[in-house]
Amino acid sequence: MPPRVVVTGIGLVTPLGCGRERVWSRLLAGECGTSRVESFDPEGYGVDQGGEVRDFDPARYFRTLDPTSVGRSTQLAIAATRQALDDAVLDLSLLDPRRVGVIMGTTSGEAREVEAFDDHLIDERSAPAPTEFVRRYPCNVIPELVATELGVTGPNLMVPAACAAGTYAIANALDGLRAGRADVMVAGGADCFSRITYAGFARLGAVAPMRCQPFDRERKGMIPAEGSGVLVLETFDSARRRGAPIYAEVAGYGLACDAHHMTAAHPQADGAVRAMSAALDESGLGADRIGYISAHGTGTPTNDRIEAMAVRRIFNGRSRTVPISSIKSMIGHTMGAASAIEAAVCCLAIAENRVPPTAHFEQPDPECDLDCVPNEAREVEVGAAMNNSYAFGGYNASMVFRRAES
Repeated sequence: MPPRVVVTGIGLVTPLGCGRERVWSRLLAGECGTSRVESFDPEGYGVDQGGEVRDFDPARYFRTLDPTSVGRSTQLAIAATRQALDDAVLDLSLLDPRRVGVIMGTTSGEAREVEAFDDHLIDERSAPAPTEFVRRYPCNVIPELVATELGVTGPNLMVPAACAAGTYAIANALDGLRAGRADVMVAGGADCFSRITYAGFARLGAVAPMRCQPFDRERKGMIPAEGSGVLVLETFDSARRRGAPIYAEVAGYGLACDAHHMTAAHPQADGAVRAMSAALDESGLGADRIGYISAHGTGTPTNDRIEAMAVRRIFNGRSRTVPISSIKSMIGHTMGAASAIEAAVCCLAIAENRVPPTAHFEQPDPECDLDCVPNEAREVEVGAAMNNSYAFGGYNASMVFRRAES
């Protein structure tokens, strides 16, 4: 039997602030962290709302590297990682560094470095761009630099699986621990706010003009955002031996590809259904045991309708009664960090038996006939939770967490 794997630390950097306690309390309060973009002039994009991490001082979290020598996404990732390790009360100096791994997910990596590269070429004409931009750009540098900051040399991987990347990263970390390749895994996702990403979604007509309203009949789109979510994973026996806090057990996951369209979901939600079904099968739990679903819930008309279809197919009659909410209504879509942050939400919901709301919900949509926890958090006996994440390219990922019983 493979060892049981649990979550013992959570680190969060979001438009609602930094740190598990602050972010969680504001999510439960239904607060909104999105507003008019400040990091660049949004004039000309046709929309101007975004989810930016403000009042963020990366130097607070760096102990080895110079925070000014790394890109914005790496800064966010290291900040969330330090938080998660502190939350897990884990002293890395007591561990074999070869047995501690780092796996991160991203959508755009260090997109701001590309912008800086281009700005330099435009401003300086034919002058060569500074080499540090080239060094800081490749997305693999994010987990590499997290490991360098921590001084660990175990398994190291970047998963560029777009908006499902965080779940893919946690799934890879789970496999590594089950196979005995590491004793501790740091896993999650990170993405910075950038003109590149913003322009892409704006050109697709996917950005809401004012706010994100998942599952609402009048929903008009998503809000691009930035952030990082990181989990500390270790075996149940390890956590119990050292008396570590345990939020939840990672029970199983499912991955599937639509192989249908670069940006559009499968019209019958085929990949989403297969991912959810596989996650339940691996967890050994039936759909009737799931007490909460953290929805992908982008707020785009098609995505929410397809996700609702998938939930109906898996949960049948329970689809209208199992609580399902989208925190993207409050923090926006943090791209490669989204599913990692939402995984943390599942763990906190299990630990506290409370689930965050779907904010800005006003008018029910008959095509999204779900219990979307409108506008107010709810006390629920969760027991087990499912996290859904879907991405461009047809990536579909679902993960099930449950209470870690002895």
